Amino acid sequence: MTNDNPLKIGCVSYLNAKPLIHNLENDPDVDLHLAVPAQLLDGLRSRRYDIALLPVIDYQRLPDAQIVPSGGIGCDGPTLTVRIFSRVPIEKITTLACDIESHTSVALAQIILAERYGISPQLIDLSKNANDAHATLLIGDKVVAHQPPAMPHQLDLGAAWKDLTLMPFVFAVWITRAGTDLRNLPERLNQARIRGLSDLPNIIARHAITRGWPADLAMQYLSKYLKFEIAQPQLNAIQRFHELAAKHKIIPTPRPLELYSTAHP
Repeated sequence: MTNDNPLKIGCVSYLNAKPLIHNLENDPDVDLHLAVPAQLLDGLRSRRYDIALLPVIDYQRLPDAQIVPSGGIGCDGPTLTVRIFSRVPIEKITTLACDIESHTSVALAQIILAERYGISPQLIDLSKNANDAHATLLIGDKVVAHQPPAMPHQLDLGAAWKDLTLMPFVFAVWITRAGTDLRNLPERLNQARIRGLSDLPNIIARHAITRGWPADLAMQYLSKYLKFEIAQPQLNAIQRFHELAAKHKIIPTPRPLELYSTAHP
C-alpha cells in the first residue's frame, strides 16, 4: 500500500550518498528525488522537499534551517575525492577553476588556501573556459574517472582541514525547515544508513563500477575515507567551518546550529 502523503526527500546522485539512502527508493512512505547539490537548497526553500542532503555551507543560507543528525557525508582526514590539482606549487596559485555544483567544497578550498597559504585566488567556473587556470578543484566521481593531466601538485582538502583544525569535516548533512513534521523519518534515515554501510558490495556493484571506479578503491573510499555519522564532534566541526567561512567573508556572521526536534505543537 502506498502512502497518500509521502515525505519528499532531496538527495545528490553521487556515489558518496548511496549508503545514506539505501533502498529508500522502495519505501512507500517517502518520495526520493535526486539532484545536484546546488539545486537542493532551492528545493527545500520552495518546500518541494521536506528534507534534503544539503552542503553544510547552505545551512547559513536558509534562515529557518534545522539539522537532522541522522547522517551526513564527511571525513576525518583525507577524502580522496575533494582535491585541488595544480600546475604550479599550491602557494603560487592565482586562478582556481571550481566545480560550482559543490558550495561547501569551494568554500573549504578558499578557507584552506587563505589559512594555510595566505592566498585568495580568482575563482573560475570549471564548466566554462578554465583551461588557463593554474589549478582545478574537482569533487566526487570526477576525481577518479577524469583526473586532469599534467597537474603535478595536489592537495586533498579533507587532509588539509584536519591538519589545520584537528577536527573532522562534514560536507553535507540532512537539513529540514523549522516546523516541518518529519514523522518517523529521522529514524528511517538512520536505518537506511545502517543498511547501506552493511551492504557496500552491492552498492559498489550497482553504482561505482558504472562510474569508472575500480571496485577495491570504491570499497576503500566508502568504508575508510568517508564518515557518515553526525555526532557532537561533527557538529562542532560544522560550527568551526561556518566561523572560518565568515572570517573570510564567504558568508555573513553565522547563526548557531539548530537541531530538528521531534516535538511539535
